Amino acid sequence: MGREDAGRARLSPIFATERAWIRPVCGADAERLRAYHLANRAHLAPWEPERPEGFHDPEAWRARAALQAENIRQGSGYHFLAGLHGSGEILALCAFSNVARGAFLACHLGYSIDGAHQGRGLMSEILSALIPHVFQDCGLHRIMAAHLPENERSARLLARLGFEREGHARAYLKIAGRWRDHVLTARIAPDPPV
Repeated sequence: MGREDAGRARLSPIFATERAWIRPVCGADAERLRAYHLANRAHLAPWEPERPEGFHDPEAWRARAALQAENIRQGSGYHFLAGLHGSGEILALCAFSNVARGAFLACHLGYSIDGAHQGRGLMSEILSALIPHVFQDCGLHRIMAAHLPENERSARLLARLGFEREGHARAYLKIAGRWRDHVLTARIAPDPPV
């Protein structure tokens, strides 16, 4: 099976790490996703776009969860949620979005973790389980991630995960109401065995 075909393969339903469970988002996760974002609103605000009026309405989250589940089915994006073993609460979110096929086979990585759980190595543990899956089972070759220059936690996390700095983009994303520069990084899939 080629990489492009592998991207259409079914996702494994659940991954487990030493401390966490991980699974793809489904439409039924809307209320849990909404609760996670509302609980972490202040924690995530400096790193995210401003949210418009109605962004956190229940119907908006139902539509968003359904779209994420559809992206997974179509192979155009892979959205995951994670929690600690023994808990049903969401602790972290990871998205491999903007999937490009053809000669590129690439995506953008985005992630967030509950403010109460940051600094414990959990995001590294979760992404260490997901990245090989995205390369092998989803058939991608390149995962790109960008972070604000002052976001030292993300810089250290991405370096630990094998992402290499590729550049600096001026006014790359509108974060917290301002166009902000970002450091561009990427990780390339290992060469397949011959």
